[in-house]
Amino acid sequence: MKKPITLVDEIQPRSIRRADVPPADGFSLVVDGHFKTHFDSEKAAQEAGAELFGRFPMLQVLIYDAATKTRSPLQ
Repeated sequence: MKKPITLVDEIQPRSIRRADVPPADGFSLVVDGHFKTHFDSEKAAQEAGAELFGRFPMLQVLIYDAATKTRSPLQ
């Protein structure tokens, strides 16, 4: 069976973030010194970080604020 042909117009561009480059906006989780998931609000980042830290308490989880370029621990 032949595969259907996809047209160039149908292909969606991917939004890829590099883990070694700090994000320019929003908030990100920093897990053991590496940038991970990106969030638009600080509350969402805090909730996700708390859930991750609850499952894996041996990890160092910080919240990175791109506006002030600071890392802060979970509260």
